[in-house]
Formats: sequence, structure tokens, C-alpha cells
Amino acid sequence: MTQELIDLRNSILAGRYHDALAIVDELEGMSKKAILRQIKSFLKVLLIHLIKNQIEQQLTNSWVASIRNSLVEIQDINLKENKKSYYINQDEWDSWLQEEIELAIADAALEVMNGKFTRKQLSQLLNHEQLILAATELLTFTYNYQIKELPDTIDEYLGDLPGGEDWKLGKS
Repeated sequence: MTQELIDLRNSILAGRYHDALAIVDELEGMSKKAILRQIKSFLKVLLIHLIKNQIEQQLTNSWVASIRNSLVEIQDINLKENKKSYYINQDEWDSWLQEEIELAIADAALEVMNGKFTRKQLSQLLNHEQLILAATELLTFTYNYQIKELPDTIDEYLGDLPGGEDWKLGKS
């Protein structure tokens, strides 16, 4: 990006405004791509822990913390600077989830039941629709709740997942 800024400065100083605008467009594209990459990374972490929950039928403090952190970060990163619009709108998550699910399954296969299943085996065991539904519901919270309300809302939802009751009682 440093070279782009140097080129932008030189274009402005030389009065080549068309070139300068093209560089600004390029910088905006690079910024948006970096933001979307961050969102995808947190989305994958969210899916990994939901997969582990679904297959192992339990919920641990560390999984809850990872899910909660992923959602808080997605909420923060997804909101554009104008605080009125999003990089990924609420009705656009399905395609993002479909893209990330196989990568999440591959990583989760290394962790679920200490790597007992291959990626393919884990994928066959998994209820994909249920996973997408849970992730979508959790992502919806990032649009409907302020940051101060989000952790309690997430915890309440997670308490209803398999193993959630034990987790709420401190048994995990």
C-alpha cells in the first residue's frame, strides 16, 4: 500500500487526477477485501465451534468465548464507517456460510473428538442445515443488539444448544 500512496501523491502533484482517482479506487478495493477476509476468518471460527458443539453434544467455556468473540468482532468489522450500512447485509450470509463451511469442517475434523473423524466423515455426520441455521441466528444478533447486549443474548442462545444446560450450570 505504501507504493500506492506514493503514486497517489505523485499523480496529484502532477495534476493527473484521473490516475489519482484510479489509485483511490484500487485502495478502496484493497481495504474492502481485507475487511471481508477478516470477517471470513471470524466466521470460520464461529462455524468450527458450532460444529464441535453439534457433534460432541457439549459446550465448553472456551467454545463459548470463541463464539462470542467471533460474533462481537464480526459485528464491529462488518459495520461500515458511516455506522449505517454493512459490508455483508443481514440477508447475504447464506452464501458466505456455504463458502466457509467446508473449510470449517476441515479444521474442525482435527479437533472434534481429538481428530477421530476425517473431513469427509465429519461432513457426513454433520447436520449442515442445522449448522447454517444456528450460525444465521447468531449472526442476526449482530444486527439487532448493541455491543452491551450482545454477550448476554449470545449466552442465552448458546444455553439452548446441546450441552448448554450443563455449561450454564458450570458442569463443563
